[in-house]
Amino acid sequence: MWAEKMGNVVRGAVAFVPSERCQHFLVGDLKEMPLDRTLDLSSRQLRRFPARASAFNELVKLYLSDNHLSNLPSELRNLQKLQLLALDFNRFDELPLVVCSLVQLNILYLGNNRLYGLPKELRQLTELKTLWLETNCFTKFPRVICQLPNIKTLHLGYNQLRSLPSELGRLEELRSIWLAGNALNDFPPVLLKMHYLEVIDVDRNRIQQFPSLAYLRGLKLVIYDHNPCVNAPVVAEGVRRVGRWADSSDDEEDEGDGNVVQASVKVQGSLEDIE
Repeated sequence: MWAEKMGNVVRGAVAFVPSERCQHFLVGDLKEMPLDRTLDLSSRQLRRFPARASAFNELVKLYLSDNHLSNLPSELRNLQKLQLLALDFNRFDELPLVVCSLVQLNILYLGNNRLYGLPKELRQLTELKTLWLETNCFTKFPRVICQLPNIKTLHLGYNQLRSLPSELGRLEELRSIWLAGNALNDFPPVLLKMHYLEVIDVDRNRIQQFPSLAYLRGLKLVIYDHNPCVNAPVVAEGVRRVGRWADSSDDEEDEGDGNVVQASVKVQGSLEDIE
């Protein structure tokens, strides 16, 4: 454990030095593109993107999670075959525009940053199916998302959203929306029109009353726990509910948090299948 901590301290100190030798210490050789076309540079204490990686123009997956990145170089646009980009757990205040040039992206992880908005150029990512924006600084729903026609999974949990725009209803491919830990005072009306939704998560908001969800034909799971609600949402037969007054045993009700986690893991598994 002590050796691991010391290693992290050393890497953290080296990360401040921009020399080629220090970069080699952090990320390795990077002479040849990986055979599986996947490059994982997560948890390397990186403060800048290694320039050599921009030459791997056959890359399909790039993981940069858990670093200290706050910007990306324009050379990243060379990775035009990229389908998955993980930028979560970094220090981005704004999404670098170069990301919006990676038009083959299917999956984009941006959670646990400092984002408060998204650029209009994001609409160029028409192939995007999965977008994770949890634990950022959004106070308003980023409307450019409504221009992403192929989005299937949208995670905006643990921000400061108070409402959702009616334009969200345009996303006819959307199947899962995760909104836990926001500031919703009412159940978003637009979701009542989205019959194709399979998962709705509004856990840990401020919703006091739920409308009937019985006519949402595609619904499979609704998570509404930890709201000051006076009723449970009415759902069709076979729809799983997680929250107060849900049709489950006492043990299952007590394990509500565990059910939420299990549901998240299930969806995460489906995302891995997409990858």
